[in-house]
Amino acid sequence: MSRIRIEGYLAAFPKLVGTGKQHTYVETENVRYVYQPIESLYLLLVTNKQSNILEDLETLRLLSKLVPEYSYSLDEEGINKTAFEILFAFDEVISLGHKESVTVAQVKQYCEMESHEERLHKLVLQSKINETKDVMKRKASEIDKSKIEKNRGEKGGYMSLQSMGSGRIDTGFGNDTSISISSSGGFGGGSGFGSSTDVDSFSTKSKGRPPASATAPPKGLGMKLGKTQRTNQFLESLKAEGEMIVEDVRPSVGQSKPTAPPPTDPVTLTVEEKLNVTLKRDGGIGSFDVQGTLALQILNQDDGLIQVQIETGGNPGILFKTHPNINKELFSNENILGLKDSNRPFPTGQAGDGVSLLRWRMQSSDESLVPLSINCWPSVSGNETYVSMEYEASQMFDLQNVVVSVPLPALREAPNVQQIDGEWRYDSRNSVLEWSIVLIDNSNRSGSMEFVVPPADTSAFFPISVRFTATSTFSDLKVSNIIPLKGGTPPKFSQRTVLSTENYQVV
Repeated sequence: MSRIRIEGYLAAFPKLVGTGKQHTYVETENVRYVYQPIESLYLLLVTNKQSNILEDLETLRLLSKLVPEYSYSLDEEGINKTAFEILFAFDEVISLGHKESVTVAQVKQYCEMESHEERLHKLVLQSKINETKDVMKRKASEIDKSKIEKNRGEKGGYMSLQSMGSGRIDTGFGNDTSISISSSGGFGGGSGFGSSTDVDSFSTKSKGRPPASATAPPKGLGMKLGKTQRTNQFLESLKAEGEMIVEDVRPSVGQSKPTAPPPTDPVTLTVEEKLNVTLKRDGGIGSFDVQGTLALQILNQDDGLIQVQIETGGNPGILFKTHPNINKELFSNENILGLKDSNRPFPTGQAGDGVSLLRWRMQSSDESLVPLSINCWPSVSGNETYVSMEYEASQMFDLQNVVVSVPLPALREAPNVQQIDGEWRYDSRNSVLEWSIVLIDNSNRSGSMEFVVPPADTSAFFPISVRFTATSTFSDLKVSNIIPLKGGTPPKFSQRTVLSTENYQVV
């Protein structure tokens, strides 16, 4: 059968169905359309008129059971994401135009079978990737070594021992340290002391608070250039003489997404919302989108026969959508999440946060819903650009691990931060200034930072990226009770709630 003929059959189907009618099949002169509605879509089977319609209906019923097994969302977007998985499953049911005698469990087993050739191909591909990474590391090491040699030729010679004995060497830490040795500066081969622009500078200054102490980076991360054995011996000798040595390190605040601890309770429910916000630099909101999920994780199979009673905050702007296997009528009437088949237990031992039971979404143009607004005013004066920034946080949330990343023009040295509420770090490799606040609560709903850089265009400081987390959500969804279907004492459960940023920018 040609592609044009298939497309013609599919194009004619919507005209034959019409609206406001209940059908299971439609016949034309040449073919029979057997179909079943699935929410806003149709599952369609096209056969000739000589085929057994009872067998066709049975085939269609089996295909309709397979679709929710591979696609959690029964809309066009969800089907497109899992199109190949659904196609492979359908191919196990229909072979050469005839139905195979298989069940849903058998189809899933066939589709998950491992292939020796595929595993071998993946091993070969991973080997090539690892080899390419090794080549990249060697090239990067050679480039960095050439930069060090070039810097040695430009600086030339050691710093005088008198300046060493004075006990003060200026680095990216400002005036808060006695001696600081840059972890990439190097001592051997004629390189000088002092600050190096090849590493990130970190300073901690806050209003009315003592400077925070930096913690050493974990071992084995990144490349260490110029850190020779001679350097270590020199540092040890300084320590033996009673001098205080402070290493130039990267702060650990906000660098990695905190991982949730493994579940210990028999039943764990995770409420997670991801925030996508675009703010305009001149004020106003470009877009505001919240997407949330409620996931269930069960450790023991004996605890799978349950229902989940929830409470929502009653926000009218939030639209909830249940999993296809969840009883929608029960959720709509009583806010209880349970399977359509009450004799079927929830799956156990799922990876990650478990099985998603409920999804919701909220979109708005109300600027008062924005948890954190950032204002940035760059102004050029003479040979310098003064940048004043401030944040304002709403009363709705206490924000944790807040990091505001400001892009900067290419600089030879770290920016001059004159005032800051919180901490700052300069990433010279990416030319980004990171402003970190560990916690924003009622004591610091607003704060500011001022820094100076060489003259630059004002658009160079945008887009500004923001990331943070919070332990409360817009939906204010809470799990109030676990209902055991087989009677007895309900299993112990815990709830984890987190709000995080996925894409939060000022453009």
